[in-house]
Amino acid sequence: MDNTVTVIDNRTEKQYTFPVTRGTIRAMDLRKIKVDAEDFGLMSYDPAFTNTASCQSKITFIDGDKGILRYRGYDIADLAEHCTFPQVAYLVIHGELPTPEQEAEWLTAIRIHMGIFENIKKFMEGFRYDAHPMGMLVSTMAALSTFYPESKEVRNHDRQMESIHRMVGKVPIIAAYGYRHSKGLDYIAPEPQLGYAENFMHMLWDRSPLQHLKHPVLARALDVLFILHIDHEQNCSTNAMRSVGSSEADPFLSAAAATAGLAGPLHGGANEAVLKMLDEIGSKENIPEFIKGVKEGHQKLMGFGHRVYKNYDPRAKMIKKTADEVFEITGRNKKIDLAMELERIALTDDYFVSRKLYPNVDYYSGIIYEAMGFEPKMFTVLFAIPRAVGWLAQWQELINDPEQKIARPRQVYVGHEYRKLPDSYARGTGSEERLASAR
Repeated sequence: MDNTVTVIDNRTEKQYTFPVTRGTIRAMDLRKIKVDAEDFGLMSYDPAFTNTASCQSKITFIDGDKGILRYRGYDIADLAEHCTFPQVAYLVIHGELPTPEQEAEWLTAIRIHMGIFENIKKFMEGFRYDAHPMGMLVSTMAALSTFYPESKEVRNHDRQMESIHRMVGKVPIIAAYGYRHSKGLDYIAPEPQLGYAENFMHMLWDRSPLQHLKHPVLARALDVLFILHIDHEQNCSTNAMRSVGSSEADPFLSAAAATAGLAGPLHGGANEAVLKMLDEIGSKENIPEFIKGVKEGHQKLMGFGHRVYKNYDPRAKMIKKTADEVFEITGRNKKIDLAMELERIALTDDYFVSRKLYPNVDYYSGIIYEAMGFEPKMFTVLFAIPRAVGWLAQWQELINDPEQKIARPRQVYVGHEYRKLPDSYARGTGSEERLASAR
């Protein structure tokens, strides 16, 4: 089979043949298509990058039509069922699952960095009492750049790994301290000998009325949720990490930009919107009327559908399974029955089935987080903790990819053509004189 594509420019009747590699053509090949020698050449126009590949990556594979998600070739369900978050984090960063010796070294490297300077604690204390934990995370992540100036040596492999260990170790601490600050509670020092999720819950709940939530079953459930959220290809926040990182900004600044991208309600805040929707529906009896409102455009069905998946989101399946384990400890969240009935009705309705609207990762995750004692404002922070691993893997892949350059998309200019300055400006008349003449 000839792996090429031929384009005929009807404007000039010229024919161009381009090679096809992994289902893509090089965008720069389009520049060869010109009306004349002075022409800039053809560009593609793709708002939101819906059909543009900005990189080649070995990290995450998604087949949205079949509902497949893999990290480094391993199915997400297998990883979530049999591995711990640190093991999968090692896989995503290094490309292979760790041997026992490698896992011990990895955990030691992370634990060494499970602490933050007193200056950073004071920095966080400067936020208002009602500061959103996500805003605190973004700002403090950026502040880390000033404490570790050596991280700017982005081409140095040893510095890369040092920054990775630091961030993986410190992100849950910053997240927990942000929560404690919002509650007016003292900070709880990390206990590195605990598991990754256990330590995070310790820093959240210790010496508080919610100590009972430090349960091993809940810690394992959070571990699974962390695994499911590590990476998801070139989404908004990952694209931000790569775009800012392409300027050779250090990984803390790049991750701050990625965290800011995640903070938006269209990205990381969707599970909170699901809870609001379920609260508005109220009971199973109101579901038919709600479904009718969705079809008529008066309501939005939150937690269904995905830019990539045209099948059941594989992460949603795992979260749904985890819910039962959580509810055995916390008691059944009443919203789960409402959510399951809404899903059942939606998935038997041709309106939604024909549009391939299936539950995504956000549909059940908020319900579980709420049952585990987390407030909605912490949901996106819980997303950011594991996603930092994916961002770092993507950042390191970008930095070490010789094809990558500083990100600089093109635009299609649709503004004014050349305009001549008005006489009053062309004469160099000052603002005060013009205002005086206008009076």
